[in-house]
Amino acid sequence: MPSLKDLRKRIGSVRSTQQITKAMKMVAAARLRRSQAAAEHARPYAAKLTEMFTAVVAGLSEEAHPLLARREERRIDLVVLTSDRGLCGAFNASLLRHAETFLRERQDREVQLMVVGRKGLDYYRRRRVTPLLERTGVLATTVGETSRELAERVTARFAEDETDAVYLLYSRFQSAIAQIPTVVRLLPVDTPAEDTVPVEYIFEPPRAELLARLLPRYVETRLLEALLESIASEFGARMTAMDNATRNASEMIDRLTLSMNRARQSAITTELMEIVSGAEALKG
Repeated sequence: MPSLKDLRKRIGSVRSTQQITKAMKMVAAARLRRSQAAAEHARPYAAKLTEMFTAVVAGLSEEAHPLLARREERRIDLVVLTSDRGLCGAFNASLLRHAETFLRERQDREVQLMVVGRKGLDYYRRRRVTPLLERTGVLATTVGETSRELAERVTARFAEDETDAVYLLYSRFQSAIAQIPTVVRLLPVDTPAEDTVPVEYIFEPPRAELLARLLPRYVETRLLEALLESIASEFGARMTAMDNATRNASEMIDRLTLSMNRARQSAITTELMEIVSGAEALKG
């Protein structure tokens, strides 16, 4: 059985850890509020841009723009959005499991990775996989710059026929305790179904010129929305993980305190027994 000194030392250590996890939970909660607001504000913009894009491309053929071209998916680029830091529960592990599932399902095809986030880079470096593109420190830079850079890279590769499709894997924010790993296809850009009746609009500038401007912006906006969703999901997962760690520390302190009290009571009882035994021996 551990000594009283060992138990006191362990209680102090757990209490120090609890203070750290509680502080990290409060920081994550504060940053989650801002990140969640940014993600939620981006959704209506992305939805309206999608609606506008659908109106522009309705009735157009695949030859109208290189980003609409459909080819057999023999070469695929997968953009994986992870976090730079850990201590966020199963956030990164869940994303990377989905990435491995994606790769397994396409073993017969050439898949190249574009990895955002240090945790994803570390994971693939340990497996000696060299990503096509690496980006870290998204939170330290403007998210818009990162989405613009990614959009330029993926659209250039697709337009130059270096890849046949681009997929995006990110964590969609639902709540602080629910983040959903999501895979979407970025390129080729989906066009409305053939049975969709196009609405007649008068376009200014002409439709072809508008499409040339709108398509890259559409891809960039989808990446921006995914980055904002991923950041909010990271803070939600970290807040939940630190809250669980704080509660676990409280339970551990209670158990250790109970063990310490029992050990102290046992020590006191032993000392009393020794005193009584000594007194009885002196009487004899």
